Amino acid sequence: CLGLDPDPASVGGDLAAPSSGASEAAAEAVLSFCVDLIDRAGPHCVAVKPQLACFERLGWQGFRVLELICRHAQQAGLLVIADGKRGDVPVSAKAYAEALTDGIDSPFGRIPGLGADAFTVNPFTGRDSIEPFVARAESSGCGVFALVRTSNPGAADIQDLDAGGSPVFEHVAAMVDGFGERLESADGLLTGMGAVAGATEPGHLGRLRDLMPRSIFLIPGVGAQGGRPEDLGPAFRPGRAGAIVTASRSIANDPDPPAAAERLRETLWQVSEGPDQNI
Repeated sequence: CLGLDPDPASVGGDLAAPSSGASEAAAEAVLSFCVDLIDRAGPHCVAVKPQLACFERLGWQGFRVLELICRHAQQAGLLVIADGKRGDVPVSAKAYAEALTDGIDSPFGRIPGLGADAFTVNPFTGRDSIEPFVARAESSGCGVFALVRTSNPGAADIQDLDAGGSPVFEHVAAMVDGFGERLESADGLLTGMGAVAGATEPGHLGRLRDLMPRSIFLIPGVGAQGGRPEDLGPAFRPGRAGAIVTASRSIANDPDPPAAAERLRETLWQVSEGPDQNI
């Protein structure tokens, strides 16, 4: 999965017209950068993952560019995973879910949403905050990835705390698995209720797979954060469709992004092989 985390300070400001305002110029530079990266590295990927904060900080122009980039990726045959890690009380969660997917009907007509194929959510406000996201996923046919054990160093501050004999992240994993039946694939082998599980602590992956046998894992942390693709085998236990590994800077900052994406793809293809890896 190609991560899109564009920084307007490093994407090539010379691409913008000098007469443009700051927001417009930055947005156009980000658009050109992301479209070029999708065109070059996208053929070696199955999805793109735009980090919504990187676009939101550009103001309304950033939202416009985000929509254009998502459409461009989908037209190229790639899935779009909107990485916003939304999480709030149910009424707000419902609004977030509508914005990320297919929008809402209103007295003024249909208001389209972002149209993402999947999105990330923060489950730490509890089960009722996840319910509106799962309900929207059911109705729109998209997927959900809940944060379970993240890749940042501070994840241990809360997610690894003991909670009645097991760490907090195991309780979250059990909650995620409980939602799985509602987004189950036709054959029952996988569910669209997925989990974010960081590559920086691969020792947790086997236990997480035990707790969430059907969930697709979205795995950040490979490359710039230090995660090694060679350590991710347990995440693929249900088969090659069991995990999506995301890389951003290690592809975008490489002198040859297509080659970097292909190297990662080849490594993961080998890591995911096994006697029962046939999905």
